[in-house]
Amino acid sequence: MTDPAAPPPLPYFPYHPDPLATGSLVPSRTRCACCGQRRGYVYAGPVYAVADLSHALCPWCLADGSAAARYEAQFTEVDGRVPADVVRTVEQRTPGFGGWQQERWLTHCEDAAAFLGRAGIRELTPHPDALEALAADFGEEFLSVLDADGQPTAYLFRCRHCARHLAYADFT
Repeated sequence: MTDPAAPPPLPYFPYHPDPLATGSLVPSRTRCACCGQRRGYVYAGPVYAVADLSHALCPWCLADGSAAARYEAQFTEVDGRVPADVVRTVEQRTPGFGGWQQERWLTHCEDAAAFLGRAGIRELTPHPDALEALAADFGEEFLSVLDADGQPTAYLFRCRHCARHLAYADFT
């Protein structure tokens, strides 16, 4: 039997498969600024809009594009050449993530990659392809100080087509 007070299942975000685990969506009793409903979760990532929408939008209004349309909002920025519909989906219908500097969504195989979360050396060790790219950018010594909960930190992605792991790092 389904609990009538339980929130409906979260919308699926193909480019951000687990936004609860990454902290981009959080449980909340806040009423959504877009649809006016209390749905049990709000978006906790960056919002680039004139209005202050911090912790004010539900995941459903992100997923269907109504929040982006109503507030002329964007939730992240795609870094790379991909089709315009992919850019719109990622920037206007996908939960972004917080970073130390300007966040950027990585791409591979002519598509946006799936964001897996913040990563330190421990989280990156199982993904030598991501470590290799970071070492090329910053050097081997830099890798040992990466911290998922501090800085510098890396942002881990996986290509949705070839499964290659990608990452970039930043700090204040």
